[in-house]
Amino acid sequence: MAFVQGLLSGVTARGEPVDDYLADAGIPSELLAEPGARVTAEQYVALFRSLNERRGDAMLGFLSRPLRRGSFAMIVRAGVSAPSLDIALSRAANAFNVLQDDLEVVPVREGALTGGSLRFNDPSRPWPHFLHELMLRVFWRLLAWLAGGRLPAARFDFAFPAPSHASAYGVVFPASLTFDCRHSAFWFDARRLQAPVRRDEAAVSRFLAHSQANVILPRPDGEAAVAARLRAMLQAAQPQWPALTECARALHLSSATLQRHLAREGLSFQSLKDELRRDLAIQRLNTSRVPLTELASELGFADSASFQRAFKKWTGGAPGMYRRPK
Repeated sequence: MAFVQGLLSGVTARGEPVDDYLADAGIPSELLAEPGARVTAEQYVALFRSLNERRGDAMLGFLSRPLRRGSFAMIVRAGVSAPSLDIALSRAANAFNVLQDDLEVVPVREGALTGGSLRFNDPSRPWPHFLHELMLRVFWRLLAWLAGGRLPAARFDFAFPAPSHASAYGVVFPASLTFDCRHSAFWFDARRLQAPVRRDEAAVSRFLAHSQANVILPRPDGEAAVAARLRAMLQAAQPQWPALTECARALHLSSATLQRHLAREGLSFQSLKDELRRDLAIQRLNTSRVPLTELASELGFADSASFQRAFKKWTGGAPGMYRRPK
């Protein structure tokens, strides 16, 4: 919910109502007051899209000048026109900087690492933390796409103290995290700067058609691909919910190897299974009137009571809070 509140923080700081944006995404407004509440990836992207489209501002009200419709496409095409990743970073940053007054993206180098740093023209102003997060996500994901879809980050710096939900940052920012820095920045191996940019106009059109999801959602990479495959397998097998040994066999891994892959991501088989059941529960509650007994059975629980206890542990609230009004 902290990430949802972050998306809305540019609007709320202006004193504007958020009900229409939440309604577009199918998110009950009461959930904003529940720190442990969750939304699905689809709802999160829908909220991001609603804020973009209703406001006509890709910066969601955070900056004094809106980033008008078509501006992000201009930034993307500035990067695509470059022969290599180092020039793409420079051109994309320059395109953004021309369009904004409050904030600049600056290419930086530190030994074997390179990346992009955020420089605010008024650093004394308390800029929302989510603005830092959003800018790092957008530019890192854009560069990763320009690099062919994969650009492992080495480190993320944040120019603010670690928030209470910092434990959730690892999913969104899969690298070493440093807080209380002078500037927020993302870093990657400087040797990647010479990689060619190979994206044609058809690829640009596909990327822009799904730009909100492309820049706001984490993407499986490296070790994370194992967890993504396991999630897909569990979801496809429901309501059977196969055991660890069965899943490992289907992935052509031993049970111990599968557990090691998950452990490298800070996961276990049970925690991943519970995360998936939590997300499926939220989605079903939000999009249907399925009885709790039926939903409990779908998710592999013996009865409704055990499901409700687990759901409250996962989210801090009762399932009924996630029902969309008729």
